[in-house]
Amino acid sequence: MGIGLHPNAMWYTCAGAFIGALVAFSSQSNHSTESDIASALGLSSETRSLEKKLNSTELSESLRLAPLSVTTTPALPLVSSELLVGRGDTLLGLLQKSGVTGPEAHKAVSALTEVYDPRDIRVGQRVYVSKKNAALDAMRISVSPGLDVIALRTAEDAFEGLSLKAETQVVPQAYAGTISSSLYQAAIDQGVPAPVLADMIRLFSYDVDFQRDIRSNDHFEIMFGQDVTNEGLVVANGNIEYAAMILRGEIIKIYAFEHSDGETHYYNEEGKGIRKALMRTPINGARLSSSFGRRKHPVLGYTKMHRGVDFAAPRGTPIYAAGDGVIEKRQRWSSFGNYIRIRHGDGFSTAYAHMNNFAKGYTVGSRVRQGAVIGYVGTTGRSTGPHLHYEVLRNGAQVNPMQVRFPASKILSGDELKNFQRARASADQKWLRLSSNRDIASLEATDVILTLK
Repeated sequence: MGIGLHPNAMWYTCAGAFIGALVAFSSQSNHSTESDIASALGLSSETRSLEKKLNSTELSESLRLAPLSVTTTPALPLVSSELLVGRGDTLLGLLQKSGVTGPEAHKAVSALTEVYDPRDIRVGQRVYVSKKNAALDAMRISVSPGLDVIALRTAEDAFEGLSLKAETQVVPQAYAGTISSSLYQAAIDQGVPAPVLADMIRLFSYDVDFQRDIRSNDHFEIMFGQDVTNEGLVVANGNIEYAAMILRGEIIKIYAFEHSDGETHYYNEEGKGIRKALMRTPINGARLSSSFGRRKHPVLGYTKMHRGVDFAAPRGTPIYAAGDGVIEKRQRWSSFGNYIRIRHGDGFSTAYAHMNNFAKGYTVGSRVRQGAVIGYVGTTGRSTGPHLHYEVLRNGAQVNPMQVRFPASKILSGDELKNFQRARASADQKWLRLSSNRDIASLEATDVILTLK
């Protein structure tokens, strides 16, 4: 039972075989160097972290090694164990509790910092160690699917920090769904990963009021790539390549386009940038609880003008800067409680009230970028429950944020527009191919019926 074995994943055999290969090689000679080890495994001598994409089956077959290998002291039995990280544990303390001496544990953890921050270990995470008596032979932590970090004893009786990455390939993904209650629930039900869905909501938030514009039987489409290991583990979600929504028969499409400088931005079918000067909803997953206009005040009890919009959300929900600008007020202010006001261009400002607390790193005069977290939902000031009170001001006067329209951040033209149209056509063809394979009907303004699988 070597350090690389795990009952539920072939991937760990790869980690064990890799450790075995290095340890076995280093035990053959006291004069082995990092360059020798790298050369034996077909790696460049400059690769200090020995990062390499590996296929577990190919590696095991080519090296003809089992995960359990001979080390520098073959007369002693190799003992492998699995350590479970508990509340309050540190990696150093966990190793010492398992019987590793303090100096040995310190050397191993120090070596591991070349590729991993030991402070990132989480409660419930597993640490695999191999040792002889109190002498640590190797230690492995599975950081994420397809990524292990290893501290390995070398021929010089020191430790080397290694990062072991699985071989991956990009697998395109296509999803579509009919909305019955919310875009979020419909997309999650179809299997769209939550981080990708959050990106989709952010991209559409410039043009879509997710509380008012979406109705039952509206639809969505989304296409993106995933980095997947040969064993089928999802390592990472790629950026959205294409997304669309049909809202009461009107279709809105967005496409990713990579510019010549390597930057990727998003555009509609006409090549107009979707990013606007201000976001209409600077918060994700919230419910519009009070609109702009006259209302009966929930605390004061009489009718008065409500000069903003309220978004009900759980305490601690992140609040984003609606646009690029400069913070001109950041303090506890009257009935607004914890309050921030940001000055943008063209006479516009935005205000955010009733925050639980402010995000760190900003003061009055700080510049903020659109989408930066500036605070968290709370119920400070005159408030009956956790929510964000959001205002848009034009030349100092509050206006309805849901009715303000801003021009596109960028409009493509000339060669850029031609390149975009080619990229758009390619994305459309790719979507049709993927949706056909999954029995998903393509969205068109005249055809709003989807067959889902």
